[in-house]
Amino acid sequence: MGKTTGFLEFERLEQEHEPAAQRKTHFREFITPLNPKEAKQQAARCMDCGTPFCTFSCPLHNIAPDFNDLVYKEDWEAAYEVLSSTNSFPEFTSRVCPALCESGCVLNYTSKPMGVKSVERAIITHAWNQGWVKPQIPAQLNGKSVAVIGSGPSGLACAQQLARKGYSVTVFEKNSKAGGLLRFGIPDFKLDKTVIERRISQMEAEGVQFRYNTYIGTGGAPKGIWSDAEKHVDPAELLRDFDAVVLAIGSEEPRDLPVKGRKGAGVHFAMEYLPRQNKINDEVPVKEEINAKNKKVLIIGGGDTGSDCLGTAVRQGAAEILQIDLGPRPSAEYDKMKVWPLWPRILRTSTSHEEGGERDWAIMTKEFIRDKKGELKGIKAVRLNWSTDPVTKRPKFEEIPGSEFEIEVDLAILAMGFLHPNQGVLEAFGVEADPRGNARAQYEGVNSFSTNVPKVFAAGDCRRGQSLVVWALAEGRRCAEAVDRYLSA
Repeated sequence: MGKTTGFLEFERLEQEHEPAAQRKTHFREFITPLNPKEAKQQAARCMDCGTPFCTFSCPLHNIAPDFNDLVYKEDWEAAYEVLSSTNSFPEFTSRVCPALCESGCVLNYTSKPMGVKSVERAIITHAWNQGWVKPQIPAQLNGKSVAVIGSGPSGLACAQQLARKGYSVTVFEKNSKAGGLLRFGIPDFKLDKTVIERRISQMEAEGVQFRYNTYIGTGGAPKGIWSDAEKHVDPAELLRDFDAVVLAIGSEEPRDLPVKGRKGAGVHFAMEYLPRQNKINDEVPVKEEINAKNKKVLIIGGGDTGSDCLGTAVRQGAAEILQIDLGPRPSAEYDKMKVWPLWPRILRTSTSHEEGGERDWAIMTKEFIRDKKGELKGIKAVRLNWSTDPVTKRPKFEEIPGSEFEIEVDLAILAMGFLHPNQGVLEAFGVEADPRGNARAQYEGVNSFSTNVPKVFAAGDCRRGQSLVVWALAEGRRCAEAVDRYLSA
């Protein structure tokens, strides 16, 4: 723990944010990590709680009590060693993770939780500044090779762990640079892409090879997903040339909205919109730029991706922005006696929401309105009444009679989540899919992460469904263990 009475003496300390009026004028990161003195005080709040629910709440099982104690004692290098023993890329999670660990913090039951995420970022920032984050090159290679398809967080974590165990690892990526949704889905103001580049350089020093602009399988990327692929590689070639293959292709099939007027200009998937701005920030030429400047923007979908679209539209100079959600408005409060230490479903306001735009809930889009030229002019929508089914106990909705209305829209962005991985890749390998369309791979036991195809494994969102970066990292690390176990048998 930190200081014995620290949780009684110190309040939770938040990281400083650049004021909204300033930060919405650029795409740079705007959060300042805690300095060592601030991080020490925050770490002092960690309690001797007996059962560290923070560790169990985290998919990576980060040992927060231990690194908090070390930060309080100012043993920063040891704190970094503890953090990196469970987390491959703390600089990613400390920026974009919703901090499941903090909802499980015992202090959260009666007060504000430990700032685990802020201490984590302080540790990894200090470690990079001090030069402690170095390539971990294996003493010798074991003569076996692994192909990892996809360079998102799951694929990167898996590749890193296997390379450090002595495997020759090649990562295949359909885009021009590594990172997956970290690079092309998450805006720069949340995750600066030099942070990714720094890790890729380290992994290359550890022996990982990256083959970009390369699509594995038949066909191409699903509609609505960015792809720079210039060449295809037959799966049979990988199965012939590598001792194991890991599918870490994410959950990329976007949920569509098949209503009248959907087809045509002005309606785009989030993963058609966000990557373009990230590429522009990277000074990469983009065809068919999607820009919200001076437009009335509608974002359909109330999750994090929708929030990222909102923050991007604000920076592009949108005239108006409305984000709508099919579900009911969540409560801002919750009964901790019923929910803690689990993650609560409450109303959350992101930094993008602080910058502008409006939100509304319990709305269903019925039609996209177009003029005679086919230009998008608005939507027809209806309000919903949500209730609980008395038999199934599941939420259900019905349209409220007479609640139909219209919204003026110049640009509509669909941010309603993703359904499953690209089926073309699974089919090309002959990998079975589960009822949800995800790669069917065993979850537990000695054959965990293995598919029905010999020496083919699956990890991350393509196996468990659309989820968080922290879950993808956990999946990638555990899949690496499974591959090592398989090839060492």
